[in-house]
Amino acid sequence: MPRPSRLAAAVTAALALSLLAAAPAVSDQDAPPQARIIAHFDLAAGQTPENIALEPDGSADLTFAFARQVARVTLRGDTRVLATLPAVANPNTPLLHNALVLGIARAHDGTLYVNYATGTSLTGVWRLAPDGSAPVQIAHLPANGLPNGLALDERRGVLYAADSVRGTVWRVPQQGGTPTAWATGTPLRPLPAPPASGFGANGIKVHHDAVWVSNTDRGTLLRVPVRADGSAGAIETRASGLGAIDDFAFASHHSDTVFAALIQANQVVRIRPDGDRSVVLTREDGLSNPTSVAVRGRSVYVPSAAYFTQQDPNLLLAHLRGHFPRLPG
Repeated sequence: MPRPSRLAAAVTAALALSLLAAAPAVSDQDAPPQARIIAHFDLAAGQTPENIALEPDGSADLTFAFARQVARVTLRGDTRVLATLPAVANPNTPLLHNALVLGIARAHDGTLYVNYATGTSLTGVWRLAPDGSAPVQIAHLPANGLPNGLALDERRGVLYAADSVRGTVWRVPQQGGTPTAWATGTPLRPLPAPPASGFGANGIKVHHDAVWVSNTDRGTLLRVPVRADGSAGAIETRASGLGAIDDFAFASHHSDTVFAALIQANQVVRIRPDGDRSVVLTREDGLSNPTSVAVRGRSVYVPSAAYFTQQDPNLLLAHLRGHFPRLPG
C-alpha cells in the first residue's frame, strides 16, 4: 500500500540528515521503517550487488557479482568501482557457470577481502589494499566449490569463507596462506534432492566467540562456537523455517538479534534470540531479491541483486525505530 505523501516527505528529510532526525508523531512501537533506495544499478552490466561492508563515513562497499567488481557507494548514491577481478576465459563455477565476486569483509585499516568463485585456480580469497593497487589472491579454495559469504576475525587474524556447494566453512589466515576446512557437516550442506537450489552455507558472520552461518536450502541460521584452541565446536541451530535466507547482520555488537535477507520472499526479517521473528522490510520498500544486510546504529543497509525479479538491482537504506530491538539479546 502506498504511504501517505506527508510520511514520504518526512522520510526524505530524515535521511537527508543522516537518518538522525526527530521521530514522526507516532509511538516507537508502531512506527513504520523509514526507507529509501539510495542507488540503482545496471543489471545488464552485471551490477548485481551480492554482499556489503561499511566504511567509517557510512559509505557501502559492495560486490557486483556478475560484473566481477567491488564498488563503493556513498550516502548520496554516488558509485565508484574500486576494482575488477581478473577475467576468466572459461569459468566453470558450480551451479552458476560464471566468474562471480561474492562475499566481502573489511579490516580496520581499510583493506578489503573478497571471495572470487571461478571454477578455476583463481577461486579463493582476494585482497584489495587501501592504496588502490590491483587485487591479489591470498588463498586458493577448491575450484569445484562456491565460496560465498566471507567474515573476518581480526582478533584471531583469520577469515572464514562459507562454501555453498561443499557445505564447508573454510578458515584462511588473514595474511594469506593455506585454507583449513574449519567446519563441515549436514547442517552446512545443501539439501540432497529437489526442490533444493544447491546452496547450503551462504551468509557468515563472527559474533561473540562464534561463527554464525545461514543455510539457504535448509532455511536455517546456525551458530558454530570457536573453541579456545581455535577449532570449531558443535554446530547449533538458532532458527529454522526461514525459507531462502541469504546473508544477515547482527543488530549490534552486544545483541544476538539478527536482521536477515530472504532473497526469494523479498523481505528482511528480524530474528530475536528467543526465535521470535517479524518482517521489517518488503518489496514495497524497494527490495528486489535482497542478498545481504549491514547495520550501523539504527541504520540498515540492504543490497538487492534482482537475480529472479530481473528488475532494479539497488541499495536500500532504512532507519528502523519501533522494529529495532530494545533489549540486548
